[in-house]
Amino acid sequence: MSKAPSNGRQLLSGIEASGTFPVEYRFAHAKNGNRHLVVVFANFSAPHDYGWSNGVFDNVRANILWIRDRFDGMNSYYLCKEMDFSLERSVAGLVFNVMNALELTPDDVTMWGGSKGGSAALYFGLRYGFRNIVSIVPQFLVGTYVKKVHPKVARFMLGEGVPEENVRIVDAILPDLVRSETNRGANIYLLSSPQDEQYKEQVEPFLALFQRYENFNFIYSESPFITDHTQVTRRNVPALMGIVNLLADGTPPRLGYVRNGYEEPDRDRSAINSYLSSTSVVRGAEFPKPVVTAPAFQEEVRRDAVRFTGYAQGAVRVIVWEHGKYLGQTDVAADGSWSWELGRAWSKGKHPVKIYAVDAAGFQTERTEVHFTAVDSPSGAAVPAGSGMPGMDRGAVLSTVGQSAAAPVVLEPVAHEQVMDSRVVFTGAATGAAQVGFRENGVLLGGAAVAPNGSWSWDSGWAWAAGMHVVDVFAVDASGAESPVTQIPFAVMNAASAGAAATPYYGGNY
Repeated sequence: MSKAPSNGRQLLSGIEASGTFPVEYRFAHAKNGNRHLVVVFANFSAPHDYGWSNGVFDNVRANILWIRDRFDGMNSYYLCKEMDFSLERSVAGLVFNVMNALELTPDDVTMWGGSKGGSAALYFGLRYGFRNIVSIVPQFLVGTYVKKVHPKVARFMLGEGVPEENVRIVDAILPDLVRSETNRGANIYLLSSPQDEQYKEQVEPFLALFQRYENFNFIYSESPFITDHTQVTRRNVPALMGIVNLLADGTPPRLGYVRNGYEEPDRDRSAINSYLSSTSVVRGAEFPKPVVTAPAFQEEVRRDAVRFTGYAQGAVRVIVWEHGKYLGQTDVAADGSWSWELGRAWSKGKHPVKIYAVDAAGFQTERTEVHFTAVDSPSGAAVPAGSGMPGMDRGAVLSTVGQSAAAPVVLEPVAHEQVMDSRVVFTGAATGAAQVGFRENGVLLGGAAVAPNGSWSWDSGWAWAAGMHVVDVFAVDASGAESPVTQIPFAVMNAASAGAAATPYYGGNY
């Protein structure tokens, strides 16, 4: 979800899915056109596995890219899953794609992180040739550390049983990289403290490896107020932010030399905006937002009996929010159906609820809004289920008084969809109905039986003509009573023949 923080910089979310592992990210544009990128890696205690996302970067002038360390539900040091280092390459791919979209070079990038993120910042900065690295209380012996302190992460990274050989391999990755002097010209700022319980084993033995680096800066923080690993960072945040802003201005801190500026406020953003749009976590028409079949629009519902139901094709779960507050989530069944209850009575009054669906890779749909009123006792007839379907005007939903069946839900095609094939398959749901029927321009086209779970599917069997179509879909109950129609306008963009017309269905039962 995108939001504008208090400082006015919009926070954009996305997923880079071109690599073996989908990589989730957040991004904020630079202030005043600053020509720098800060890449932020997360520590173990980071909320939602996004490090430094508590506003500490609000006053940093650069573009900010936060990378989430959450792969198949686990942390990974951004390195590997069961020794599969294509995870690392997927993360690097995201960084280079953002860098290139901003028209920057590795000299214009700062890698930043603390603890686990500090190890990642140092590794990715050296391994991939980035100019600036801020590494705060890192671990150098990563394999040993996760084996001792984070056994679940160790199994995820190193494999079941955590083979000792794999521990040694991952232990050697960072020390060997530093020893090789692959990126000796990097501007490195490494922070640690003797009060850090990890210092003696994880940092001090490796400091001598940096002797030949051209601008290695070891920030040795010693204070009686530092009591543990996390306190080292907290005591030094203001100074570290100053270093980052100097780097963003193109000034690696060096005695006797200062440069300010490095801004292009009018620079064309089209490339980075295009990349952010194409990798946005929120998908458009290709991942339709969930359909809500209950409660209906503006329905009065007894406040201790509110139950949401609907369909979300291609999703693994749906998530429910109100007034920006997370309420809950539920899994989506194989047929696309879902249901969810709050688990307590709702407060009396109107409730504007937003629901979105998420697929297996973490992509999200647009939000479906559901408005209902929680009451002690409903006063009248309900508005028909299905009013939450895409493309319908919820304010124009008909009452069910005198109707035997509710308007059917149509999942495919989505209203106003551009169908890229002359074969159009309709799918949907019609709870309590026996059949659904289809008309265009008043002509009956055909019908389909409704399965016991309420789902249905219909394929006309002919090639639809290119151009616009408006199909009325209606449900029929066991007594033969028709429901109000659900109108689906759509365009056929790739018909087999421009002159081919839909062959109407005459006669027979629907």
